[in-house]
Amino acid sequence: MVLVVLSALAADISVASAIPPIKEPVQDSDFTNNLKIVGTGTIDVWTSVADKTIALEYYSSLQGDGDIEMDTGSATAERSENVQGCLNGTSVPLNLYQTARIAYSGKTPLVGIKHIKSNSFYGGIGAEINEYFSVTELDRTDKTFFASTDPTSYMTDPKKIAEALGVSPVHSVGAETKQSFNGTWITDSKMHKMCSKNVNVHEAFTGKFDVRKMLQFHENPVAERLERACDDIDC
Repeated sequence: MVLVVLSALAADISVASAIPPIKEPVQDSDFTNNLKIVGTGTIDVWTSVADKTIALEYYSSLQGDGDIEMDTGSATAERSENVQGCLNGTSVPLNLYQTARIAYSGKTPLVGIKHIKSNSFYGGIGAEINEYFSVTELDRTDKTFFASTDPTSYMTDPKKIAEALGVSPVHSVGAETKQSFNGTWITDSKMHKMCSKNVNVHEAFTGKFDVRKMLQFHENPVAERLERACDDIDC
């Protein structure tokens, strides 16, 4: 059994480098998709979401030919209050939340691809997670989550603002999986900030494995006050 638990957190945020949360649009755009299937035959399933408003890039696909049992659900929204996901046992507002339960066996490998990115060009944190697998046996549960917008964009009550900010994981990109497989499983994840930060994670396994993994990129969008050498002195 291989146990992988990773958490990559962006730190060292200053007034100059902090990326503010994205203001939510007045007119929201939502997308939900749920699928449950049991059977034998050809599998060809894919989803692609690109939303510049919330700096989101997301793509996932499954292709194979064999026995499959699958229960998946995904939701995206430009206003995070419309997508509630469970992280660490707590319900939190997200812009994307995807869950899946998959059991597969077949002579033809089941090939899966997943990509999620917070695009820095549109106000995201420049973090992305890429996953690829090709397996003849698979028993897997997973979740993928993304948050980039300010849930308090249109709130005026200070108490409600404090409560919302207290539970919001804004500027997060993450994935969690628990699986047993026979085949190949590869993940490549990274976070890049120009002239400031580079985080790269690569894992590759071929064979028969049990794996648990949690990976999250998070950057606190609250700017910290820079300490000056002459603080508390008459400059």
